[in-house]
This record gives sequence, structure tokens and C-alpha cells, in this order.
Amino acid sequence: MEHEGAATVSSEFNCYFLLLTVAIKERSRVPGVMITQYVEILPAGKSTPDFARKPMPMTTQEGKKGFFKAMVSGEPAPAVTWGRNKGEVDDPEKYKTRYDDRAQEHILEILNVNPDQADTYKCFATNEYGMAVCTATLNVIEVGFKKKAKEVTSLFANRKPPQDFRKMLKKTVVTKKKQLPPKKEGEIDPKLMEMLICAPKKDYEKMCFDFGVTDFRWLLKRLNQLKKERKDEQAKVVEQVNNVRQIEVQPNGRAEFGLDMTLHDPNSAINLYKDGTMVPYGDDEDLKHSLKTTGTKYVFSIKDPQPEDAGFYQVDVEDANVLATDFQVPAVEFIAKIKDVKALESEDAIFQCVLSTPLNRITWSKQNSSLEHGDKYEITISEDKLIHTLRVKDCKMGDNGAYYAIAGICSSCASLKVEADPNGKGRMGTQTGNQDDLTNLQKTDAAGDGGDGGDGDGSGDGSGGDGGDGTNKNLLTEGEDADDKKKKRVRTGPLVPDTVIDRGVQFICGLSDTVANIGERAELSCKLSSETSEGRWYKNGKLLTSEDGVTIIKDGACHRLVIDCCEKDDAAVYCFEAEGRKSEATLNIQDPPIIDDDALGKFTKTVIIKAGENAEWKMPFLGGAPMTIQWYKDDDELLPALNVKIETSATQSKLRLVKCQRKDGGEVKIKIKNEFGTTEAISKLIVLDKPTPPQGPVDIMESAVTSVEFKWKPPKDSGGCPVTNYIIERQQVGRNKWSDLGEIPGSDPSYKDSDVTPGRRYCYRIRAKNAEGISDYLQTGDIAAGVLRYPGSPAAPKVVSAFKDCINLAWCPPSDTGGTKIVGYNLEKNKKGTNYWSLVNQGGSITDTKYAVKDVFEGAAYEFRVAAINLSGAGDPSIPCETVIARDPMKPPGKVTDLKLTSSNYTTFSLAWTKPTEVKGVEDEAQGYYVEIRPIENLEWTRCNAIPITLTSYTVLGLKAMASYWVRVIATNYGGDGEPQGFDSYIIAMPPPVRPKFKDRNMKTFVVVRSGNTVRLNINFEASPLPQILWLKDGTPVPRHVTITNSDKGSQMLIPTSERSDSGIYTITVKNIVGQESLNVEIRVTDDPKPPGPVELDQNIPESVTLSWTPSPDEKRDDRLHYMVSKRDSFQRTWRTMADNLFNNKFTVINILPGREYYFRVFAKNDMGLSPPSESPVFGTVKQKGKFKVNMPETKSLDFQSPPSFIVPLKTRTAPWGYESYMSCAVRGDPAPRVTWYHNHISLNTNTNYHVTNVCGVCSLLILKVGPKDDGEYKVVIENKLGTAESSMTLIVRGINIYMRF
Repeated sequence: MEHEGAATVSSEFNCYFLLLTVAIKERSRVPGVMITQYVEILPAGKSTPDFARKPMPMTTQEGKKGFFKAMVSGEPAPAVTWGRNKGEVDDPEKYKTRYDDRAQEHILEILNVNPDQADTYKCFATNEYGMAVCTATLNVIEVGFKKKAKEVTSLFANRKPPQDFRKMLKKTVVTKKKQLPPKKEGEIDPKLMEMLICAPKKDYEKMCFDFGVTDFRWLLKRLNQLKKERKDEQAKVVEQVNNVRQIEVQPNGRAEFGLDMTLHDPNSAINLYKDGTMVPYGDDEDLKHSLKTTGTKYVFSIKDPQPEDAGFYQVDVEDANVLATDFQVPAVEFIAKIKDVKALESEDAIFQCVLSTPLNRITWSKQNSSLEHGDKYEITISEDKLIHTLRVKDCKMGDNGAYYAIAGICSSCASLKVEADPNGKGRMGTQTGNQDDLTNLQKTDAAGDGGDGGDGDGSGDGSGGDGGDGTNKNLLTEGEDADDKKKKRVRTGPLVPDTVIDRGVQFICGLSDTVANIGERAELSCKLSSETSEGRWYKNGKLLTSEDGVTIIKDGACHRLVIDCCEKDDAAVYCFEAEGRKSEATLNIQDPPIIDDDALGKFTKTVIIKAGENAEWKMPFLGGAPMTIQWYKDDDELLPALNVKIETSATQSKLRLVKCQRKDGGEVKIKIKNEFGTTEAISKLIVLDKPTPPQGPVDIMESAVTSVEFKWKPPKDSGGCPVTNYIIERQQVGRNKWSDLGEIPGSDPSYKDSDVTPGRRYCYRIRAKNAEGISDYLQTGDIAAGVLRYPGSPAAPKVVSAFKDCINLAWCPPSDTGGTKIVGYNLEKNKKGTNYWSLVNQGGSITDTKYAVKDVFEGAAYEFRVAAINLSGAGDPSIPCETVIARDPMKPPGKVTDLKLTSSNYTTFSLAWTKPTEVKGVEDEAQGYYVEIRPIENLEWTRCNAIPITLTSYTVLGLKAMASYWVRVIATNYGGDGEPQGFDSYIIAMPPPVRPKFKDRNMKTFVVVRSGNTVRLNINFEASPLPQILWLKDGTPVPRHVTITNSDKGSQMLIPTSERSDSGIYTITVKNIVGQESLNVEIRVTDDPKPPGPVELDQNIPESVTLSWTPSPDEKRDDRLHYMVSKRDSFQRTWRTMADNLFNNKFTVINILPGREYYFRVFAKNDMGLSPPSESPVFGTVKQKGKFKVNMPETKSLDFQSPPSFIVPLKTRTAPWGYESYMSCAVRGDPAPRVTWYHNHISLNTNTNYHVTNVCGVCSLLILKVGPKDDGEYKVVIENKLGTAESSMTLIVRGINIYMRF
């Protein structure tokens, strides 16, 4: 990009600057925003534009309003403009831009959205330092039959070519969602899987039933995997999703579905799709589709649902699906609606309806909730799925109200009125709807279809005059059968009006498909609604009788067909028919492999052979062909080979293993399989052989002067039979001859050779022997005899218990026995404080590894050590045990009490507590204390003192500042540690909390600095914990050249080389968890003023003269610069100040006497002092009388300089609220002191709400209208180069209490 420059001339400095414009790409915090920076270095406090919230993509319906909203930031505030890719947005009839001050949003409003406005819109934020731009898309959904009809009419009227029609279709922008794959034959509908992913487990069965899936358990593994993947997608935009509700038509006529969810970003887009196409919705319930949000509850509703509203609905948050539901609108109507019911308390109430089309289920509900089948409500459906019944059990007064039956988009409503039982006893009975118009419905039903009722499949559709539904018949005759003994109260008449009186016999339970094996018993059964009905059985349409080899049984309403021994010919379709109703089922006969029990018993016996022999197995079997035979050995399939022979026929299989070896032993299995099943049989093969050699290494148990003892491990493989003996041979090292030492029993693999010569070395061979032979030998290494080897040192003894007259000790044998067995131990004791070790076991060595020492004195401290003894002698003693005192045991102490924190700082805190109370026999006296700490982020406690302390106070050192610690104290004695006592909450390493406050009350709040000098402000404060310190200049962060140095007790602001631009009010804010405090210091950077221009005199009125002068050059740069006028006449030679604090360039001097000459000086004055004077010409008036001239002697100039002081100090005043108040004082000093007024330590000299004057040393302050804020301390500070003085007073405003009361 080319660099462009513009030269600008500063009239004040008369110099040139060159502004370079560049294009630097910056990254925004908001994704999708592009920032271009125009300058290389941004000035302090300035920034490029950026979007705090960018416009969101929008999808809206044609004819409605559309809004894009954006929030921008930047310094200076950027200007916002809008644009689009395919056109302009400057048409006021289509677009309107505005700014919402309350929400701080820039809004582009599209007044009437049409398809032509579907486009990508751009938002530009621009200031002098850069530009930010982002985009958002507008999608327009074109809806309505009129619109489509208009387009079609226009299309045929103009008869344009096909390509023009395609162009017109492109105007409609419809957002599509990825379509679900179509349902394949024999597979689960993808819609069901989508619904199950979102649905709770309690709805699985109902949803699967609606899709015709009766067993869904095999789906669970795949479903859990899909659920996990879906949760990972949802976690990006949603915190949690709960209580998913599938779509249902409500009593108010709206179809509703919804869920409870918490969004990460409340501004996330929530989209509704129907069959993959986005559907527009709003929050207005008058819309077709609407969304109602209450907290985390989201409810979508469809107003006045119609058949065209049926479809698969999905709800997405951004791109993550959170809900899926299938809205089905079946073509169904109510033939008979539910009617009002009256019932007494404790009776059952029944609502019944009849549908025109069979439905698996309908929705029963009250006004605000759906009803589920359970203890209170019983929902039943007839076999033909036309009659649906709701039974309200054990009616109570709370059951009063309206009940709804909803089928598809049709609904029926009736009320239940529960009346009190006049007898007060409560009776069990059933109350149904009225009996009116029942006959009419029966006639209508018969005229509609006629026939005998039923469709011949055992279910019936209830359309015939004599058919009916078994469930309905039972309900109508409940009070007329043999159950009258139960005294149930039943109202006669139909359960619902306009229904069928008697629908004939029905199947309560029909036939079910059955599978049976050849030779087994098979049974088919069904149950009718009537016990008196007779029926007939058919096999493949042929009537069956008992002569056909079957047993027909009738047990009341139950009918059974039994086949005792099934054959292949019995596989057929069986049918049971009764009174025009029938039910069918298929009997499948299987012929799985069968093994005879005797043959199986022989096969499973273990086969034992010797090595080199053959092993053989035979297995006869029966079963349907084709048959697959497989042989296995140790789960590895055997295939024909040189040593494996397999022979198989239609009824038998034989396996032969040739020349078996020891390794061939193991489990042998035969598997027989056909299409109907699999059977297995297992045998075991054991091959006997000689054992393998004994196993090493050989361990030397003893190597004494007269004997050698060693041991080994048994053979790894005993050869299949037990080892009976071991054969031992010996050779003296250096000789070739092996001597046979004989055989030893095989139960103990060890040997002791007592015939050895001291100092000789021997080698041994060991062989194992069993019934099949002798193994190869195991040879030992060289074993020396007659060498003295002492045992090693045991571990230090452990004190088991200690009493005043006995100490019990225990120890472990040494790991090094010295080559021989340990025969005993020597125990020694040492009394603490002496160097003498005495033998405890004077009567002989200790054979056990424990001992009770009774030769002790009460209260004495002892150490003990032990030495092991073998055949060679005693070895070295062990290290001493820990010191033990001969005294009775103590109970551990209790918890310390009154634990408190006495002091703390950033690295330490001090604790104090009270000694625990001694409870005799339960808690003994504490002899010391441990202090433990645990950082809040750790789980392990750290003990601060390794040795118990006896004091009841302790200071913990080395803490980390502002870190949090758990602290506890544990009392201890030699009986053990007591229970720890800690604080209820953690302790922070910090001093006690202190609200920030500034220490120096006399700190100057107004500082004047000469330009170029160093500015240093030291602010001392007190705060705990360590505060956050913020410096501001005129409400904004201090510039970069200002250095801030902070400590825990103060803060320093340093400006190394000050400039006039550094003038301003500097604010320091000290803030911690307790509170915050702020202090303002005004810094004025200035320089000695330049004198004003020439002074002119003008006399318009006698005895007065007007002075005017040209402003000082510093007047434009210093807003506090003013002027002072002084006068001297020819009669008095001293200069007197006539006026001060003049902010204009003109002053009139009065009391000009004629005959005198006057001299005037005008000074420019600022916070640094006076400028050189500008003197006026001599001014004089002519006296009418003769002049009298006096020759004054020359006088020497005197030094009248003096420090400032108060002639009249300030006095306390009381002023009514709303009135003016005037306060004054008189001061003196040479040079004239500078006067500064303060209210509550805040300078008032620049506050325009106060009128401050200083005339001839009289300093006054005028408050025109006193208010509550003016109450407080007022102070006057006067200073010159010789010193400083101050005077203060208190202004009391009357009426503040009344003001505060109101």
C-alpha cells in the first residue's frame, strides 16, 4: 500500500509535522472481525476501533422486520456505517439506522424484509486511527400459498424460458440441515436413533413401541456410544440438557415439545428444523411456531396443528443438536367421545372412547399434566386398538375436574365429579359414562359394515354387528357374573355413549410362535374372553382331533394344544378358531446335535497312557444334517497330520493321536454343530513319562565342621505321576570318583551329609525317580565343610510394650545365617547415660525371637541390642533399639482447647492454646505438642516441629504471602498422639485486615513545579492485605513516561523531566478486600511568566485613570496566569499594590490627586511568581494653584521583607442552609504571600463555585448558597519565600439534620 502524507502547520509553534498513513492488520478479540490500523504508533490513550459484539446472522420470514445490532469500542469513539455485497442500504424506505443510548447498540433495521434483501451485510467502525469491519448474513424464508401462486401465475403468463424460472427460484434462501439417511429394509429407522439419543431412559420403551421395535436392549451399546458423541458436541455450547419432552398435543389445542438447558452463551443461535428445513419462530404465541423461555426451560409450540404440520422436528444450538421429536398426525376421529362421569368417593371412574382408526396409544391428560399408567390411573387398549379406556381408581375429591382424550390432533373432553359417600363407609365400585344413544351407535355401526364381526385373524376390528371387543364386553357384564359375591357396585349400561353393546368373544391372549426340538414336548395355548366358548384347532388349514396324535385341552377360557413328542412333520402353521375369531402361530421343529448320555460319560473319562503309546476317542451323535465336527486340544483346533488321525461319519467321529509324548497331554474337546445348535464334550489326556531333573539353585542350609546340609526344588514336571525318591551321589573336589549315597524319600527335597572331612570341598548330583523311570541329574557347585562362618546382625529389637517392672522385646532373625542354622540369641541392655552393656540372658541363649526383660528399675531409660548364634558361634550385635523407659503405659492426651490466632503477617503467624484436660483412665496428661500445617491446595499435613514443644504457644515461620493454610495442634505424650484440634476455616498469611488509609494528613494536595524539574510524589498509606494501587491522571491512566514505584507501605510517582502537559489532577486509589481509599493531588507544571506588553493610560473621568496593556505571551498556555497592578506617586515613593488576581487586561485606578505624578507597573503572575514589570508612562495632572516644591532628601532603601503571618485569623461560623456565607482573614508578609483556600484538604482556588478575593491583605471567601456539601473544615495557607502559615475554621451548616431526615 502506498504511503500518503499531509503537511500541517502549527500556528503556535510555527513548525511542520508529517503524518504518515499506513495499513497494519490487527487481530480482534472477536472472531470474524478484521481491523486495519492507519498509524504505526498509537498515541497514549488512543485505540483503533473494535467490535465488543458483532452482528449475528439472521433468518427471518418475508414481510417481517429484520435487525442487525452491533456494539463497538475505540478512542476516539468510532463512527459506524453499514453496507451490503449486492446493493446499497441508503434507501430510507427500506433501511433505517439508529443508535440506542441505553443499550449502546448501533442498529440497522430492515423495515420490510423481501427475498431481494437476502445478502451478506457489512458493518464498518471507523475513527482517525483505523477501521474495523465484520459481516453477517441475512437469510429470507419465503412462505405462504399466495406468494407461490403469484409466482406460478406470473411464470405461465409471461412464458419465460426455464432459465428465467431458475433465476427467480434463487431469490428464496432456505437454510437446510443435513438430512438423515433413509430407512433401509430390516434396519432401525434413523429417526428413532436420533430421538433416543436425546430422550430419557424412561421413554425408551414407549418410543420404540411407536416405531414397531419390541426389543431394544441390543441397541443400548450403540446408543450409549452415540450419546457420548452427542454430549461432546453439546458441551461446546450447552452446559447441561435435562428433562427432554417429546411432542404432544395439549388440551389447549397446541402441540408442544421442549427441554431444560443452560447455555454457555445466552446469545447462541437456537434453530428449529422440520424435516431438515429451518422453520422461523418467535416469542409471540399468535405465530404458527413460537418459543416460550422461562429461566432454563424452553418450550416450542405449534399453533392449531394440521396434518401438514406432521414431520421430524429438531432443535439445534449453533451446530449441536439438543432435541429430536417425531410429530405424527394420524387420520383418526372419535366415533364415540368420552362423557361426563359422576362417582362417589372410593369408587372407580371410567372414561372410554372409540376411534375410527386403530392407534397404539392416545394421550390422556388433565388440564396441566399428562396421565401415565400406574397405581392411580389404569390405561387399557382393546385388542383391535379402537377402544381406549382410562380408569381413575379410588376417586377422591381432588380428582374432580376436566379430563382429556387426545388422538392425533383431535381431542375429547369430559368432567369427573366426585361426590361424598352418603353412608360414609366407602364402597368399591365402578362409575362410567351415561347410557344414552348406545343403541343409535350400534345401529350405525351395523349399517356401516355389517358382517359377523372380526376380520378372521383373532383380533377383529369391531365393525360388525355381532363382533365387538372382548374388553368392552367384560366391562359391561362385570356386575352380572359370578363375582357378585364380592359385592362390587356396578352401574349398568355401556361405558361410553355411542358405543357397541356386545362385540362378541375376543382373544385376551392369542397364540405365539413356538420352537421345539425333535422328541421334546410342545404346547400352544390361547385365552378367550369367555369361558363357555368352544373352539377348533387347525394344522395348515386341516382340522385337528385327538386321533391325530395331539392332546386338546380346554381349561375354562384357556385352550391348549399339546404334542408330547415332536417330529419333523409337526412343523406347521396352527390356528385356533372360536365364534368367528381366530389366532394363528407357527410351530418350528429343530433337530440340534444330540450326544447319548452313556457315550458322553465314556468320553469324559481321563485317558492315561505311557509315552510313545497311542490315544483314541470315539463320539457317536444324532442330529440334522449337515453336521460340522471339530476337534480341539487345549483350545487349538486339531487338523489331520502324521500323528493326528480323524475319521468322521454321519453318526460318529473318531480321533486318534499316534505316539504321544509328554507334551501332548491336556484337554481334548469335540464340538458338533449344525444349523439348529452346537454341543460340546470334553476329555483329558495324561501321558506318563520319567520326571525332569530337579530344579536349582541349590541352597546351602548348613556348612559345619562335621556336616553339610543343602536343599533344592522338585522337578518342574513330575512325569504325570508322583516323585517317589531322590538318588544322591557325591564327589570330593579333585577326584574323579562319584560315590552313591543312596535314596531319600521324594517328599522332602533336602539332604544332610554328616560324613565329611573338615576343610574339604564336595560336589553332589541329584536325580528324581518315579514309577516310569529316573530323571537326569542336577549337579551342585562346590560346598566347603568345616569353615567357621558367623551369622550376620539381626535388625534392631522392637519394644512391644513397657511397664515399670517389665519390658517386652521382639526381633527378626538375621538374613545371613553364616551357612548354618541359628541356634539362639544373646540379648544385651544398656542403662541410658552409661557405656556398659550387660548380658540379659545369664542362664543361656534365647531360642525364641522375643523376650521379657524383668531386671529393670522404674523410671530408668534403657537400650537393647541382640546377637544371633549359629554352630560357629555368636555374631555381631544389632544396632540398639530406641530408648525405652520402664514405666506403665499412658493413654494419649485429649484435644487442646481455646486454639486461637494471636498475630500474623505475610510470612508468619502465632498460635496459642490451652492444655487439654486430663481424664483419668481415658486421657492422660499432655507432655508436648506438635503444630501441623497444610496448604489449601495440598492433601498432606506438614509437621512444623520435629520435637514436641512444651509451651502452649508457637510461631509458624516461612509462610508464603497471601497463601491459605489449614492449621492444627496435636497434644502428645509417650502413650501416643492425641486427636488434632484445628480451626474451622483456613488462615491466610497476612496481617489483620486494615482498610486502606493515608498516613500523612498534612500532605500537600496542590504542587507547583517549574517546567523541566523533577516531580516526585511520595504517598504513604496503611493497608492489609497488600492492596492494589492505581494511578490516574485526569481520570485516565498515567502516561508511559511517568514511573510508579509501589511498596507495602507507600507508592511513589516520579516524572523525571516535567512538561506543561503533565499538569493535571493525579489520583491514587488504594484498594484491597476490606475497602478502598483515593487521594487527589493537583500538579501544576509552569515557568516564570513573561511580562505583559506596553501599558497605556487613559483618563475619561476626573480623579481616575484607566490602565490597559498587551497580554503576556504566556496567557494562552497558562490558564492560572493573572495580573497585578502597583502604583507609586511623587509624594510617596513606596510602591503599593492596587489590584491583584486580574484576569483581564484593563484596570481603573481612582483617587488620583491633582498636582502629583503617578507611576504604574503591571506584573504577570502565576503559580511560580511575578514577571518583570511593564511600566507605564508618567501620569500627572496640573494643579490650579502654584506648585509647591519640596526638596526631599535622598533616602536609602530599606528591607521590609518578612515571613507571612495572620493579623486576623479565621473564625468558626454557622450559616443556615440555602443562605450565603462570608469568611475572611487579614494577612501580612513581604513579599506578599500566596494565598490558597482549602475545604476538607481540597484546594478551592480553581473552583468556580466559590468567590475568592485578596485585596490589600484581606482574604475573603464567599459562598453564594450554602448546602450540605459545604459543611466542614476550611483552611487558608499563606506562603512566600520566607515561610508558610495557616489558619483554619469550621463552617457549620444549620438544617442538615432536617435535610437528612427527609
